[in-house]
Amino acid sequence: MNGFKTVVLMTAMMVLFILVGNIIGGQNGMMIAFLFSLAMNFGSYWFSDKIVLKMYGAQQVTREEAPQLYDSVEKLAMKAELPMPKVYVMNNPAPNAFATGRNPNNSAVAVTTGILKLLNREELDGVIAHELSHIRNRDILVGTIAATLVGTITYLAHFAMFFGGGRSDDREEGSNPIVAILMLILAPIAAMLIQMAISRSREYMADDSGAEISGKPLSLASALNKLQHGNEVVPMRNAGQASAHMFIVNPLHGGGMMKLFSTHPPIEERIARLQEIAAGRR
Repeated sequence: MNGFKTVVLMTAMMVLFILVGNIIGGQNGMMIAFLFSLAMNFGSYWFSDKIVLKMYGAQQVTREEAPQLYDSVEKLAMKAELPMPKVYVMNNPAPNAFATGRNPNNSAVAVTTGILKLLNREELDGVIAHELSHIRNRDILVGTIAATLVGTITYLAHFAMFFGGGRSDDREEGSNPIVAILMLILAPIAAMLIQMAISRSREYMADDSGAEISGKPLSLASALNKLQHGNEVVPMRNAGQASAHMFIVNPLHGGGMMKLFSTHPPIEERIARLQEIAAGRR
């Protein structure tokens, strides 16, 4: 169901992209913005593992340095039929974890020292299984495609603002300035809302797949509950907006309208879904 939802959302993003491109930038403007955004995000995608791991000061560890963590990743990677990812630890008291890498053969799982102190072995297995699911589902690629479309729409809006709004192509009819202004304001917001919805859908997918891989949906539910409270007590102070979607729980906090732009579903809903899986109702 979440895979279908992602397809629907990505289709909506493409429709918005084509609509905005034709209204604001015309075909030429749309193509220029798309190629520029693609180049920017391709570089981010190709080097995503190195960029984000360096950003958070993650250090690669061996089995000897972190035996329980390494064994957990190795065991669950085998169950998920994935190549063994590199294992990293971030010296950060905020309990959290993420996976990165452009494909299963170039992937990494990173956890904070805070999560290692907070969770028991079964809860840690649930978290690792969730992160391996992101690798198996190629969520970095999906996120990059979504980011490329959002970036293109945003560039088109900036293009319209810089050149006074409206379409510039070979057609004789003029553009509608009111429509252009509305698109200029609303299109980037709509694109971001769709991107956040895609991210939330992929989190649900990773929870479902993680429960399947670990065989311990209640352990993952327990881990999410602990992580939510742990991040409220010890927030991740160096977390960035661009990488917040990668973590198992959102390191950024905000209520009200900000929930629409949240990269993660509510923890309570995720826990309820995992409890349903454990009870055989999903």
